Amino acid sequence: MKASSAKFAIGQVVKHRLFEFRGLVFDVDPEFDNTEEWWLSIPEEIRPHKDQPFYHLFAENAESEYIAYVSEQNLLPDHSSEPLRNPMIEQMFDRDESGLYRAKPILAN
Repeated sequence: MKASSAKFAIGQVVKHRLFEFRGLVFDVDPEFDNTEEWWLSIPEEIRPHKDQPFYHLFAENAESEYIAYVSEQNLLPDHSSEPLRNPMIEQMFDRDESGLYRAKPILAN
């Protein structure tokens, strides 16, 4: 399998194509890198292909905040400009005056 280039970047806000949630990209796998059990738990009629980027998101819906792992084919850019409320975001990102999320610098010893 040949991995493709990621369409979305770390710090980008995205929304799910099928389900009502949105989130902030905090990591990208060039192709599927989760368990076979996780992949098989997705209903076959909507199960994504493994040979595409998968995104780790600080996600949220109307009821909760969580971490999601989503295939590129199921994501769309979110242009709403609404801030995200997931509390995990502030540990890794700052939101600038224009509303964009920027990764915080990592301090090394």
